[in-house]
Amino acid sequence: MSEASNGASGEASAFRTLDDADVAAKRVLVRVDLNVPMDAGRVTDDTRIQAVLPTIREIADKGGKVILLAHFGRPKGEDPALSLAPIAGEVASRLGRPVAFAPATIGEVAAAAVEKLQPGEVLLLENTRFDKREEKNDPDFVAALAALGDLYVNDAFATAHRAHASTEGLAHTLPAFAGRCMQVEIEALAKALEKPQRPVLAVVGGAKVSSKLELLGNLVAKVDILVIGGGMANTFLAAQGRHVGKSLCEHDLAGTALEILDKAKAAGCEIVLPVDALAATEFRANAPHRVASVDDIQPDEMMLDAGPASIAQVIEKLHAAKTVVWNGPFGAFELPPFDTATVAVAKAAAELTDAGQLLSVAGGGDTVAALNHAGVAERFTYVSTAGGAFLEWLEGKALPGVEALRR
Repeated sequence: MSEASNGASGEASAFRTLDDADVAAKRVLVRVDLNVPMDAGRVTDDTRIQAVLPTIREIADKGGKVILLAHFGRPKGEDPALSLAPIAGEVASRLGRPVAFAPATIGEVAAAAVEKLQPGEVLLLENTRFDKREEKNDPDFVAALAALGDLYVNDAFATAHRAHASTEGLAHTLPAFAGRCMQVEIEALAKALEKPQRPVLAVVGGAKVSSKLELLGNLVAKVDILVIGGGMANTFLAAQGRHVGKSLCEHDLAGTALEILDKAKAAGCEIVLPVDALAATEFRANAPHRVASVDDIQPDEMMLDAGPASIAQVIEKLHAAKTVVWNGPFGAFELPPFDTATVAVAKAAAELTDAGQLLSVAGGGDTVAALNHAGVAERFTYVSTAGGAFLEWLEGKALPGVEALRR
């Protein structure tokens, strides 16, 4: 999904990477994201496993002893159903080399497993969250983890917004470096918002304004064009005095929506809202619908997607942009034909990216699903599978796990 690099591109020079690490014969604690969907003991989506393989291979090939740290689910203490044991085999099959498993995270059992490791070998320790001190970033737990390694590598951007023992505490205790997956993510995000080629266009969709207030507030100060889609666009249309019928809408946030519009105007950020919609009286796949102006929504209708004029408007803006940052779909994309706008704009962004005219960065669960549905995720410059961390970064927040890797 990205041009994963095996060397710093300059953008990542603010962070220590594997280029700075001497891993030969060292015990390297590598924080990875293995919180993958499982069904009957098998992984149903291995995106996160595939993402960390380059880092594991590189450290092993350079003679490092790879000790993987990861969490799985939200256990309340030790829970056999949330053990990482089955995932060791899943990682091994994709890695093409054995992955040992230790049924402990710290203590004698873990230490004995680490002691057995030879250079180039890989070990997965048990779910870090089986110990309640992990999420509290407890100093004693950090020290117990640190005793198992000589170096620390964080390759789990998806957990970088959490100041936990294995995501942040270790980075202050051992020499710490960004893994390749983390490095690529940091570089892509820096190019998109910190030092972007302008104009920058942001697409923010999804159901609710309330869940993305900080995001919208941060983006209007950073981007040149902000395209608002999905259910949240209805709240802005209603705030401007339009009738939105039965559409999903947070009428109580009308004042907030107007404040965001005022803030955008003051910052010189152009706001793009739908001018037409696919309107239906029922929320279901292939429901009877019509193309309606946003000034002509009937009391029993709901806007379930942006209409053709809105799509054309957004694609025209895309052609003028150099960078696009995308979070959230335009409509009820899981219900055809209300996926039309999301698919059309995603394909247009992919074509411009292919042509070298656009740097495209997208992230968030629904967004990844929508781009996969459109069949274009692989054609974007970078697609982040990190939900919370990606959103917090877009909101302008410092991510503890990333900040700890700064030079």
